[in-house]
Amino acid sequence: QVQLVESGGGLVQAGGSLRLSCAASGRPFSSYAMGWFRQAPGKERAFVATITWSGGNTYYADSVKARFTISRDNAKNTVYLQMNSLKPEDTAVYFCAAVGGSSWYREAWEYAYWGQGTQVTVSS
Repeated sequence: QVQLVESGGGLVQAGGSLRLSCAASGRPFSSYAMGWFRQAPGKERAFVATITWSGGNTYYADSVKARFTISRDNAKNTVYLQMNSLKPEDTAVYFCAAVGGSSWYREAWEYAYWGQGTQVTVSS
């Protein structure tokens, strides 16, 4: 079992930045690929970014590419999502997720463990 707790959400003006953190506990963090997803009101959960267990490979949704950066610190059992140049359409609840495996994963159904989410609101 892996427990995930997100933090760092909040209210920010358009063009601003936030850094989300996801702290993991339980089984060895370094054996899991990690992902960030988001869900806006009335919409389905959508892929944002993923990172392999080593941190050597990352993949982003087109909508956040060049603005968001996913990273991880296996010594701290934490994955991060640095979000720059935020837009009102980035407003959503952001979730981190974990899956055992050596690749990166873009589909929500592939992930075994989920956090409770953290709200990000971008005002115009």
